[in-house]
Amino acid sequence: MGVLRLKLATDPVWVKNVAERNISEILTDHAWCEQKAASSAISLIVQFPEETEIVRQMSALVREEMEHFQRVHDLIVRRGYTLGRERKDHYVNDLLKFLKKGGSRAGQLVDRLLLGAMIEARSCERFRVLSENVDDTELAVFYRELMESEAGHYTLFIGLARDVLPRETVDQRWAEWLEYESRVIVNYGKGETIHG
Repeated sequence: MGVLRLKLATDPVWVKNVAERNISEILTDHAWCEQKAASSAISLIVQFPEETEIVRQMSALVREEMEHFQRVHDLIVRRGYTLGRERKDHYVNDLLKFLKKGGSRAGQLVDRLLLGAMIEARSCERFRVLSENVDDTELAVFYRELMESEAGHYTLFIGLARDVLPRETVDQRWAEWLEYESRVIVNYGKGETIHG
């Protein structure tokens, strides 16, 4: 499916039947997704401090993700809502099950980077569907802009992985991730969360 290579697209009906009826829930979940993305980047810094380029790129990503968190929070407040409690991201928890256990340190790093790429790719796809189908003009513009940002994050993670291990090795593992995600995502697309 396009440059992201996702195998299954989100049905636009999700926007009309779920997202538009639960905007406050979608925005709260989105804010927490941004916070979790920042936390994941910090985790990569903590676990792989010897990888100078990873540390540099993840430091920048943390700042960007927290800026996105702030922007979503500002939108929540402007609309008269309050940030709800963090909720579990079952989609991400399902992806975590596919992380390789053991193996080389480089292999573990690549898998963590590909996990990040997978989450960013699906978020990008969801933001595109939202931007193209939501009736709210402000949200359409907002999600279009963030879609482009998520696409950049996806590319960043893939590129960093290819700097760690040979491109063929990374691309083969990425194909496995795409196949796995296609089996996971069929269980989602019905909830009032970004990945739900």
